[in-house]
Amino acid sequence: MAQFNDIHWIVTDIEGTTTDVSFVYQVLFPYFIDHLATLEQAGSPEVEDGLIKARQWIQEETGEKDLTRHELIARIKAWALEDRKITPLKTLQGVLWKSGYASGMLKGHVYPDVPEALERWRKHNISLAVFSSGSVTAQQLLFRHSLYGDLSTYFTAYFDTNTGPKREMHTYLNIAESLSCAPSRVLFLSDIYEELEAADASGMCTIQLLRPGTVARWKHTAFNFTEILP
Repeated sequence: MAQFNDIHWIVTDIEGTTTDVSFVYQVLFPYFIDHLATLEQAGSPEVEDGLIKARQWIQEETGEKDLTRHELIARIKAWALEDRKITPLKTLQGVLWKSGYASGMLKGHVYPDVPEALERWRKHNISLAVFSSGSVTAQQLLFRHSLYGDLSTYFTAYFDTNTGPKREMHTYLNIAESLSCAPSRVLFLSDIYEELEAADASGMCTIQLLRPGTVARWKHTAFNFTEILP
């Protein structure tokens, strides 16, 4: 694995990187589907704002207007089943997952090598951030309620699709600018080739995590966080 020098920030993906993909698909997504009906009733401002933005998304994508609330929820369910990377969907998923974590029904999965690495990197004065397609709220909940306790305090920045698509170079330039750091001083960790390609094009350092089931496709790889600097 390549050795990178003078890294100021490590930005990590979640699914397939810090966390088993099966947790997302076999635990989080089914929980959302099972509790989606609760959105039929008037909810919190965050829920209502998410539904408004979902309506706007549908109108822009298909031209449809005046969907009933029931029809809107059905469309959101379809998005979830298709795993669409749509910001209003991610927002609403975060809202429902919040109640699941609060009740103790959900515990955020992270691989056992992750907590030790986060502590080690922080001791070496490397700042840590997250970039995931899940909403910032969902990211924070997963780490706050992880199997290893509250890991959210290790991260000082969170980014989601509001920053930009994960497979486009300009998104990573936006992240580096937000971190007030040159891209070359940022190390991005992900399991997805297209994301690594986009981050690499921005000038970031990149490593592909080869968690179980991931095929090596990138020039720099690691099987787990214990292999990654310093």
